[in-house]
Parts: sequence; structure tokens; C-alpha cells
Amino acid sequence: MEHTPTIRSKIETELKQRGYSFSSFSKISGINRGTFSAMLNSNPPKPISVRQMDLITKALGYPEGWLYELYIEECFYEGKGHWKRIKPFLLRCVELGRQDFIQKVLSRLTEDLSYVPTIFSLAEELHAEGKEKESVPFYECVIENERYYHSERLAISQYRLFRIQLGTNAEENLKLTIQFSPFLYRLPEAYQLDALLQMANIYSSLHKWSQTIFHSQKLLELATRIYEYRKAQGYKNYDELGPYSSERSLVVYYGQALLMQAYSLQKQELYQEAKKMVSRYADLSWFRGLDEIGQREVEKIKMYATANGYVLDLLMGDNRNLGDYILLLEENEQEILPGILTLLEVANKQFLNIDYILNHFSDYIRKFSENEDALYMDDYCNFNLQLSIYRFYSKNYTLGIDTILRNLELATLLNNSNVFAQSIILFEKYKGFATKKQYAEFTIHKKKFEKDFNFAF
Repeated sequence: MEHTPTIRSKIETELKQRGYSFSSFSKISGINRGTFSAMLNSNPPKPISVRQMDLITKALGYPEGWLYELYIEECFYEGKGHWKRIKPFLLRCVELGRQDFIQKVLSRLTEDLSYVPTIFSLAEELHAEGKEKESVPFYECVIENERYYHSERLAISQYRLFRIQLGTNAEENLKLTIQFSPFLYRLPEAYQLDALLQMANIYSSLHKWSQTIFHSQKLLELATRIYEYRKAQGYKNYDELGPYSSERSLVVYYGQALLMQAYSLQKQELYQEAKKMVSRYADLSWFRGLDEIGQREVEKIKMYATANGYVLDLLMGDNRNLGDYILLLEENEQEILPGILTLLEVANKQFLNIDYILNHFSDYIRKFSENEDALYMDDYCNFNLQLSIYRFYSKNYTLGIDTILRNLELATLLNNSNVFAQSIILFEKYKGFATKKQYAEFTIHKKKFEKDFNFAF
């Protein structure tokens, strides 16, 4: 039977082959001679720390991680997990990106399920340090091994993965939302706020307006309940009420819930209902418990209300505030893309010429294609659709078709079948104006989307 080397036998073999004594190796490794001797000769031997293991590895000229496979046994000396060794080892493996060793340690640890809370604490520690991707295997481990389905720990782990895994792929984001939704109401309320906002945003990006309104209404109810409870708790001095300990200011969730409902109503052409909703977030200065950040958010939400009021007037045929709206866009760069998208929708419905506006904002429009944020990409796709329609109405067919082709490329990147379908329909309507090169490019995009996503048009 072949003898399996231990970390100590491996080190001893290397020292013997290279002719090192404890004294000479102590000098080149920086480890105290007595400490080094105790690690190899004491009975029981003195534990080897991760730092000491790395010093030994460096002194022997081996690459980082050389002894890590054997060190796992050091972490489970005599079959029992020793967290004081395991945690530093896991953190070092995180630094080196050694997922293989992380998985082996977690697999050994979870033979004893009493370690699940400890693993969760480490995951939260990594997350708090901004190491979100690195925390994933630890949250996954908790999810796989948590015994109690209704535990808050399991819900938070599911929530963390949901947030970390969100990306630019719209359909994948929807799947993540559906997978996470059973755990929503097991979260602490502070987490529920942000989860509901994320879910509403995802449904909005896919133009699922009823679901957007549903989750926005739930967000409004939760934010209102938290606010009223906190105000009641501090009813004698609620002017001094401190900010709520959520990811964002409580007023943001309250305002965004109303804003997203108004936007959903607008997109369904229910303009009067949308205007009533806009009036509800036009001035939130009455909101208590605002710090400096919260007060700035109130001003930002007020600006959104002004902008959206102009938008609804324009959509209903009232162009008197068009100049004020353009001025507002100039002063708020983040509003330029959705603002011009709205102006294109208005122009296409009312057959207006807005070339001078598009030229005025041309530098900003050019920047939008470089932003890879999922929500901006969604707006940019819709912008391209409306811009194509505008160019077709202006009889600028070549540019219109080029814009549609760019949108097909983006829709494939985002896996957004809704945008792809709208772009296909628009191309088919004007395909008689396409050049042979444009038609060939269209065919390639269409076939690629159908193949990659098993979706037939």
C-alpha cells in the first residue's frame, strides 16, 4: 500500500534532499528555529499556520499553493475541523482564486452541519468587504446544506446570489427573479426593500407592466409600513428620527415605487392615471428621518417628477413645455437617454421633426452605446427602435435599417427576445429598402439568435 505523504513528511523530505538543518532553513524562511522544530518534532506537533506554510513554500522556491492540498489535512487534524486554521486558509485560497481547495474544505466542513452558520458568517464578511464574486461558493454551500427551509440565513444567501448574478442578459435575469421569489418574504424587511426594487426593475426592462406595477405596489406598501412604524416609535420627537438601515434611503424606495408605477401606466398609454401617480412623488419633503443623502434623494425624485410631468404633457399632445424639458435634460445628463427616447416616441406619434434635438444631443447619444449597464442597455435598445421608426418616417431608409441591425446585435447580446422580435418585425416591414449586404447581415443575426436561444421567428 502506497504511503500518503503528510505536509510534515513533504517538508522533511525537501529539507533532507537540499541539506538544510533547522537552523539554516530558519534563516532563509524567516521562521524561528524553535517554532520550526516544534512544527515537525513535537508530539503532538505544533500546528502550521497558513503564513508559515507560505514562507516555507517561498523559501523552497515552489509556486504559491504548493502545499495547499496537504494543508487541508492540517485543517482537519485528527478528523476534526479547526476553524482557527480553516478560516485563514480559506481566505488565502480566495486571494489566490483556488476554487478547487475551497470546495474541498467546504465539502469536509459540511460533514458536520453545525458549521453552516460559520460558513454563512464568512460569506457575509467577504460580501461586506466588496468581494461579492468570491463569496458565491460560500453562499452556495449554505444553500445546499441549510437544514431549515424557512431560515433567514437561507433567504439571505438566496438574496445575495440573486443580486450577484444579475447581469445584462434580460431573460436570465427573469429566471433569477423567479427562482428567488419564494424567499422574498423570509428576508429581513431592510433586504426586502431592495429585492422588490430589483424585481420591479427587471420586469420593467422586459416590459411586463402588470408585474412591474405589482412589485412596485408591494414595495410602496412595505416602505409605508416601515415608515409609519418608525414614526410611531418616535412620535414625541420624530423630527429627530434617524435614517433607516437599508441599502438606500427609505425615501428612495417610497419614491421609486410610485415612479415605477407611473412609468408603467405611461407605457400602457394611461396618461391621466400616470399624471396622478406623478403628483404623489412630486414633493416628498414631508418625509421624516432624512439625513443629507436622503434630502438629496428627495430633490432628485422631485426632478424626476418634473421631467415625467413634461413627458406626459408631450405624449398627450401639449408641446408648450418642450423647451423647458430640453433644458432639464441638459442639466441632468443621466436623463438624456430616456428623455430623447420619449421625444422620439412623441415625434413618431405626432409626425414631428426633431432633427435639431438629435443633433444637439449627438455627443451624448454616441456615449450610450458604450454603457454596459443592463438598465441603460434596455433603454438604448428601445431608443434604437424608436430612432429606426423616426428615420423610416423621414425616408432615411439606409440609416434606419443600419440602426435595426445594430439592435439585433444588442438583443442577441442581452438575450432579449422582446427587443429582437420588435426589431425583426420592423425590418420585415421595410426590408424592400435594404441593400443585399444589409439583408445578408439580417439573415445572419436571425439565424444566430434562433440557434443560440432555440427560438424561432
